[in-house]
Amino acid sequence: MIVSASRRTDIPAWFSEWFMNRVREGFVCVQNPFRPGHTRRYSLRPEDVDAIVFWSKNPRPLMDHLDELDAAGYRYYFQFTLNDYPSVLEPNLPPLEERVETFKALSRRLGPHRVVWRWDPIVISSRTPVEHHLEHFEKVAGALQGYSERVVISVLDFYGKVAARLERLAKEAGITFRDITHEAFRDELLDLAAALKKIATQRGFQIYTCAETVDLDCVGITRGACIDAELIGRLLGARYEGRKDKGQRPQCLCTESVDIGAYNTCRHKCVYCYANSKHDDSVERNLEHHDPSDHSLVAGVLSSCSWHTCPVSRVMYSLGTYPRD
Repeated sequence: MIVSASRRTDIPAWFSEWFMNRVREGFVCVQNPFRPGHTRRYSLRPEDVDAIVFWSKNPRPLMDHLDELDAAGYRYYFQFTLNDYPSVLEPNLPPLEERVETFKALSRRLGPHRVVWRWDPIVISSRTPVEHHLEHFEKVAGALQGYSERVVISVLDFYGKVAARLERLAKEAGITFRDITHEAFRDELLDLAAALKKIATQRGFQIYTCAETVDLDCVGITRGACIDAELIGRLLGARYEGRKDKGQRPQCLCTESVDIGAYNTCRHKCVYCYANSKHDDSVERNLEHHDPSDHSLVAGVLSSCSWHTCPVSRVMYSLGTYPRD
């Protein structure tokens, strides 16, 4: 089993204490985001976890626990989103220079192949036009040269809840946004992608897209897998035969995984984030129910978290190895 920690929230930044408690107890309860009240209980024992993929914009809080994870035998790597956006888009992040230093420290600790740089998503606006991306991507690529082997890019998707937040921001701050994936802007998108490709190559990065509907093969950028069976095989020292994750968008090439996060819990509150709702107070409401010692990220779902809903847990229970409360 591959554990995704997490597409739904930034566990390393905000919930490291909770995550390590789950690791120490050997299991986690995960609520189905589309069927409230339905939860599954998964083993987090090292022998049951093939690899962990961490997603974060600030993994510094988790770095103090890496020795413990290593000693227990866990295999893992990081998807590290490191943009250079104004705070109006990313309001609750440390300064760029601090995040760059965290990236470098993590890379020195794990090796460049285990820290994937994400320039994600590409937001085209009156504050962040194409020229902004070219200038700042080159600056960050120069700072991270030698500290990662690959960079992943994607273009902002205007989901309903994202569009609602952008519309509100446009009214409040006078910022205009543009969907560069629209056919009318295709040449501009291809020019931008080609320029990013050139910068990435010059700085020693392989560049991939993430679940993009737009085909950028013509400029030398291929679709990538963020939860990557090939990279996981490198961690395991053997070929990893993973199945495509059918729970993701059709364009996503990720290997199947179990995501242990929860939507509407990330305090970063990036305006473009699809994992938080359009309501500003949803995160605060959910975090009122967060307890670092609870079996679920958001407490209150444990009563419906039963071992029999998970095939892995059923086997553990039958063998007498299932963690008891």
